[in-house]
Amino acid sequence: MQEVSIKSFANVSIGNAEDLTAGTGCTVFIFPEGAPAGLSVRGGGPASRESELLKPLAAADRIHAVLLSGGSAYGLEASGGVMQYLEERNIGFNAGGVVVPLVCQSCIFDLTVGDAHIRPDKAMGYSA
Repeated sequence: MQEVSIKSFANVSIGNAEDLTAGTGCTVFIFPEGAPAGLSVRGGGPASRESELLKPLAAADRIHAVLLSGGSAYGLEASGGVMQYLEERNIGFNAGGVVVPLVCQSCIFDLTVGDAHIRPDKAMGYSA
């Protein structure tokens, strides 16, 4: 089997931020020019944001970031930081004079790993 470096893909940047004490964090994949994407939801309690954008019949034909985080549903706040980061760099959908980054997110339940009161938030999303 041949190993392929994630750095070999064009039009993608990857960032990460974590809190080792709390045992949580987030990883973001940024597509400055946008990228098509899709998903399949599994499990009875998916903590996700903007997952409807990933359906084949959605109006958006591309997204600008995928954020994977801990924090269960609390971690959904982290995507606000990613949106701010992208907007500041003019990355997103042009909606008549305002840029709207399309950021999809999925969270895992890690609240019992470390400190359950420290979760990925807007600042951590921005940092990632």
